[in-house]
Amino acid sequence: MEKVDDPEILNAQDIIVKVTLSTTCGSDLHLLGGYVPTMRAGDVLGHEFIGEVVEVGSAVTEHAVGDRVVVCSFISCGKCWYCKNELYSLCDNGNPNAGIPEMLWGQAPGGCYGYSHALGGWAGSHAEYIRVPYADQGAFHVPDGVTDERALFASDAAPTGWMGADLGGVGPGDVVAIWGAGGVGQMAARASLLLGAERVVVIDRFQERLTQVEQVIGAETMNYETSEVTAELRELTGGRGPDVCIEAVGMEAHHDGPDFAYDQLKQQLRLQTDRPTAVREAVFAARKGGSLFVLGVFGGFVDKFPLGAVMNKGLTIRSAQQHGQRYIPMLLERMARDELVTEHLATHVMPLDDGPDGYAMFKDKTDGCVRAVFRP
Repeated sequence: MEKVDDPEILNAQDIIVKVTLSTTCGSDLHLLGGYVPTMRAGDVLGHEFIGEVVEVGSAVTEHAVGDRVVVCSFISCGKCWYCKNELYSLCDNGNPNAGIPEMLWGQAPGGCYGYSHALGGWAGSHAEYIRVPYADQGAFHVPDGVTDERALFASDAAPTGWMGADLGGVGPGDVVAIWGAGGVGQMAARASLLLGAERVVVIDRFQERLTQVEQVIGAETMNYETSEVTAELRELTGGRGPDVCIEAVGMEAHHDGPDFAYDQLKQQLRLQTDRPTAVREAVFAARKGGSLFVLGVFGGFVDKFPLGAVMNKGLTIRSAQQHGQRYIPMLLERMARDELVTEHLATHVMPLDDGPDGYAMFKDKTDGCVRAVFRP
């Protein structure tokens, strides 16, 4: 932990937010693990947060000092072609460092708080104060009846999970399989149920997370260390496989099969950037003509991707960073009606000064840690 300068209004559309709560995210571990090479000394982590407006730019019309707001983790201008088509995380103006991702990926996504210079170099939310650009577009008033602990996850985990179910095509009567029982996976499961799925199965290995899925989310679970995942998914779907598969793990996926050792070795030797173990399994598990939505964060190139299975099974694959501005107002309304609860994800709330300990617990999954939440 170290001190940094307080942020200032730099643009008439900015607000300054005094952070109330900010949470860790699995994608932050990719930064700490060195898998995203565009971090610099002094960068501030954190992209999921809620707080109080303490300063307002002259062009801001939707917010005033004293407002309680939750802020979308991805930064979008609201005016470019992508924003007008509700593809907010692809905003042309949210990332001032477009040259880096253009070199990596051909085109640049929008910016994200605290997520390396490839996504803009924006200061993150693990701090007392944060500058929020395009505030009328990215900050949202929290209903009075919704607690900070619940609304916090409307910043990223809830809209990301909902997007996976929505754009993955979940509908009434579907069977949905979700890889990963972290915050995003749990929110994808709850979204799938609210969208009418008949059965939702969440796959993970940590029992405390699987218990949350069963007791809070209301979905079924499967422990991949004790189950033959693909075979059991086929059995519960009459031999077909899930209609929709959602991968909510990302570039550091774990598995107990031989492909994990292969992927881990190649990743550590920098012969590939990501471990696609969960994605591969989802491709093989999905029914013919089904869909796969990749929610987990990936940074570059993977090996042994089963493109033949994708093509010959007629799968539809989609992916995106979260288009949160599309979903956050609706999610806050559902939170106010108790249709969507998220505070159980905040298993460890601690002072920001204890941030290094919180991250260690979160990374190592000790003491049943699902999310470490920091209170400045």
